Amino acid sequence: MSQPNNPLHGVRLVDILEYLADYYGWEELGKRIPIRCFQFDPSINSSLKFLRKTDWARKKVEDLYLRTIQKEK
Repeated sequence: MSQPNNPLHGVRLVDILEYLADYYGWEELGKRIPIRCFQFDPSINSSLKFLRKTDWARKKVEDLYLRTIQKEK
């Protein structure tokens, strides 16, 4: 199923997280999206586990990613 209007189509959550962690660093990421997995002993794996189960947090991460890549253009 094609989703030409979905800017996140084909982008994996792990890629989004790695990009944001590299771009902002975990400390800044934890300030922008105050969730425990970013603020206390952060890692890609713990964040993925949490975000896959928590829709509201995943939405915040996806929105920040979209705003960030928009600035990059």
